[in-house]
Amino acid sequence: MRLPYLRRTIALLAATTAASGLMVGCSSEDQVPSIGYAVDTAVTSYNGGTAAGAASAQAVFGRVLTGFFYTGPDGQPVADTDTGTAKEVPGEAQTIQYRLNPRGVYSDGVPTSCDDLVFTWTARSGRFPGFESASTAGYEDIERVECQPGSKDGTVVFRPGKRYLPWRTLFGAGELMPAHVAAQAANVADIVAAVQNDDRPALDRLAQFWNTGWNLEPGDLDITQFPASGPYRVESYGLEDGLVLVANERWWGEAPATGRIVVYPKPADLAARIEDGSVAAVDIGAGSLPEVNLDAYSVQQLPSRGIEQLVLNTGGVFESTAARRAFALCVPRQALFDQLGRVTEAPEAGLGSGPSNSRTLQQDSMYYPVATGAAGPFAAGDPEGARAALADAGKDGMVVRIGYLAPDARRAQTVSMIADACKAAGITVEDASTPEFTPARLREGAVDAVLGGPGGAPGPAGSLDGIAAIGGLRSGSGLNIGQFRNGRFDSITDQLAAEDNSTTQLNLVTEAENLLWAQLPSVPLFATPRTIAFSGGLDNGIAGPTRAGSGWNMDQWVLQR
Repeated sequence: MRLPYLRRTIALLAATTAASGLMVGCSSEDQVPSIGYAVDTAVTSYNGGTAAGAASAQAVFGRVLTGFFYTGPDGQPVADTDTGTAKEVPGEAQTIQYRLNPRGVYSDGVPTSCDDLVFTWTARSGRFPGFESASTAGYEDIERVECQPGSKDGTVVFRPGKRYLPWRTLFGAGELMPAHVAAQAANVADIVAAVQNDDRPALDRLAQFWNTGWNLEPGDLDITQFPASGPYRVESYGLEDGLVLVANERWWGEAPATGRIVVYPKPADLAARIEDGSVAAVDIGAGSLPEVNLDAYSVQQLPSRGIEQLVLNTGGVFESTAARRAFALCVPRQALFDQLGRVTEAPEAGLGSGPSNSRTLQQDSMYYPVATGAAGPFAAGDPEGARAALADAGKDGMVVRIGYLAPDARRAQTVSMIADACKAAGITVEDASTPEFTPARLREGAVDAVLGGPGGAPGPAGSLDGIAAIGGLRSGSGLNIGQFRNGRFDSITDQLAAEDNSTTQLNLVTEAENLLWAQLPSVPLFATPRTIAFSGGLDNGIAGPTRAGSGWNMDQWVLQR
């Protein structure tokens, strides 16, 4: 959703410039050759275009699989000219011209090409059956990708009458996948020809690989399946040793400042890794590991662009709107923010200033104060109103199982507070967290609600554009784990993607907010607070409280001892 936000671009440029200066001034004599990075997400897929990969790929693989744009630390799309250039060109239909860097080559020696654009669009357009993509936003509006196989130039032409204003979110870091790997695995000689000729058997085989071929399990990996297009490549992945990223010898841009980054995601014991000094960079939910001592680190607590929320299953106990309303009414949103969502230096207005009253709008959007009035009845927790709504649903009581990726002390306390508040309404709330939890368990019916960011993301989440947040509510989207379906909401978001008139935007977002508070596919709580810490001696660490995490510039990190 391309809305006017209060941006801090000048601050970003200043911070980046300062960081660059620090890097230049560092002596290599006492530089540590490897840096540990703890981040509270689960790494289950290399493919950021799938629902499994969408929750972690940008935070972990943003500097492994680069794209034409990446998410900057303020949540904005930033051009990555090492990958190539993208520009909108005049034409009757919206047209974007992509030009890959002539020197671009994957770590396995295969050149980057417009085949990668064709494959990514094919998988995410929703036009070709079998591909299980996280979201089709933007890609579904593309009519075709003009490409000569193996060429560095590709032209994306949108459908007649369609316009997608946030086009800079397409073909981004962690989402532009290596077509040649899929082609080889699926025994397809020419992906571009297969798409142009609508070769269904070939496309079916490609879809099978897209869906699961890049899944990641700790243990032995066939590294040939995971070539990199960025400054780092994957060397290994194990529960004890973490996800090991090493310098990509074929990278054509500026060499990474440190040759080895070890990412420790969940289910690794992050507390133990921090305590024993294995990590120099930490990006975790605030309060999630209260036992951890961060005295040796420079620590920031920041509200993130991800909205902490309860995503509800629109089937099972929450099949009726009345049942969802009953639960939403008993959730003590203000108390949850005051005790668990407020960062140490909370602003008086804007992001992190209070409970979030929207699932898709950021609190520093100019539209936010006007568009979110429908949240009023759901502020403080209303057990009497919840009991009445429960009666409207034809229920005397209700059991709600809330799942999230454990361990997470803040989310455990969130569930506990909700359980205490909802007890008076006759609603029993159970903690259904596990160390192996995935948001897909909601779709499977194993839980009734997921506590996390958009789409149930357990770790870094959110961006200014809100594409993932919207995808989590669109009919048929892979991120829509609660399986909410509303044609009017889909239509509104389609209009917003092409609308640049501020009055029309305000009317549309207000209608969308009213609809969501009436239908209650989820209950927004607050901007997820993040604890971001860098150890003494680490230069160029810049907090990134977004879906890209604070590893967004890990190739610039330098650790001195």
